[in-house]
Amino acid sequence: MSIQQEIARRRTFAIISHPDAGKTTLTEKLLLFGGAIQVAGAVKSNKIKKTATSDFMEIEKQRGISVATSVMTFEYNDLKINILDTPGHKDFAEDTYRTLTAVDSVILVIDCVKGVEEQTERLMEVCRMRDTPVMIFVNKMDREGKNPFDLLDELEEKLNIRVRPLAWPVNMGQNFKGVYSLIDQKLNFFKVNKTRLEDDVLEIDINTPVLDEKVGQRDADQLREDVELIEGVYDAFDREAYLNGKLAPVFFGSAVNNFGVKELLDAFCSLSPEPVGRPTDKRPVTPDEKRFTGFVFKIHANLDPRHRDRIAFLRICSGKFERGKFYHHTRLDKDVRFSSPFSFMADAKAVMDEGFPGDVVGLYDTGNFKIGDTLTEGEDLQFQGIPSFSPEIFKELINLDPMKSKQLDKGIEQLTDEGVAQLFTLQPGNRKIVGTVGELQFEVIQYRLENEYGAKCRWVPMNYTKATWITAENPVKLTEFIRLKGNQIGYDKDKNPVFLAESDWILRMNSQNNPDIQFHQTSEFKTSEVY
Repeated sequence: MSIQQEIARRRTFAIISHPDAGKTTLTEKLLLFGGAIQVAGAVKSNKIKKTATSDFMEIEKQRGISVATSVMTFEYNDLKINILDTPGHKDFAEDTYRTLTAVDSVILVIDCVKGVEEQTERLMEVCRMRDTPVMIFVNKMDREGKNPFDLLDELEEKLNIRVRPLAWPVNMGQNFKGVYSLIDQKLNFFKVNKTRLEDDVLEIDINTPVLDEKVGQRDADQLREDVELIEGVYDAFDREAYLNGKLAPVFFGSAVNNFGVKELLDAFCSLSPEPVGRPTDKRPVTPDEKRFTGFVFKIHANLDPRHRDRIAFLRICSGKFERGKFYHHTRLDKDVRFSSPFSFMADAKAVMDEGFPGDVVGLYDTGNFKIGDTLTEGEDLQFQGIPSFSPEIFKELINLDPMKSKQLDKGIEQLTDEGVAQLFTLQPGNRKIVGTVGELQFEVIQYRLENEYGAKCRWVPMNYTKATWITAENPVKLTEFIRLKGNQIGYDKDKNPVFLAESDWILRMNSQNNPDIQFHQTSEFKTSEVY
């Protein structure tokens, strides 16, 4: 099979949502329909002692939430599908933002009871920045929720995107009877079944009396009225507008009951984009180029705590990746090779001999990689758009066991390499300041330090609220500023100086009083805004 054929059969996407909208459950049910797993576990059921396939960290299993991006691959309808299941919790938003740089499209999960929530709007803003194609799955239709037409209006208003329903529910809550496909005019009847797949689909002209017999006259009349209104109000579905990120197709269902998921998956396979190109500091890279390129968008330490492994997640952007071949690490300017690259099925891994654009490859890492690093077949270029942002909460890491100092240092280095938190070093004393966008990350880091590295710590809150990277054309001016502001200067993991401010006002005053110093909002100095 040629590279072009391999590219054409790949689909790489992320599933995003507000916490508890059912994102991880939908991920698992897609795997179920794809044949990747045989029986689904209920994510939050105490009776079924299973956890979601994609939640593999112990703390995720205890709390019933996703705090790390999982990668899963399966085959369906002759396509190779790569799902990136992202954290929904806002405290892990930066991990999700970076993951969105590695996908070609997105499925957004909406809770029909709660509608569009705050985190949903934030995630959608990131998709809109890149014009990422978005499909919407309105979940939990087996509960009493908002009117579907009201939901469509809310989606357009709050998410700033046109929508077009391609499926429509027959009632909801206790009276939920199924979903009518507007694509192929089929009515799928609802059955409660949380673990296995059953089809009860009727291909039907909705104007025939058979519909009244199946769902009752009241619901049949309502469905006819709704479909007539949809066809009258909404334009015909435009795939080009969807691929350009201007139009979102909408589906309805109940992921926990496996309902509406197959329709979503089938539509995704026929409508979603093949792997697309990516910008670099030198030129755009297109998937059909012969020479290999790829970038690291995530690092995870201790994917398997028994083996203390550290994994770099690499998105292939062009060419063909081959096991055992040397590739050029552009930041370090050295060649590296990988004897055991692998593909993912949540926490299960399989060694892969080759990979193509759209694939996500797991690379065992001994400390060579940082998020954003680029691998090529020799060309010196760097993929862009994967910066670190300023944290919002800062705490000092205090070691509670001096005998475990080495374990603590190694642990915090590796965990912050993953990108869910940032580490700044303050002098004198090598004080370790950890910055995050949410409180939950500190709990996760503390838990993992103790359980994966055997190091105990506590946190001391700091009164900083903003971190900006500082540069100057005149090195003398920068050195002088660092000397004067010593107790507010930290150094990131690349030894770049960072100004830590107690408030936006202090940051603004320092910026105004020091015109020779540039204060950068992100770690990508060349492309970031100056404060």
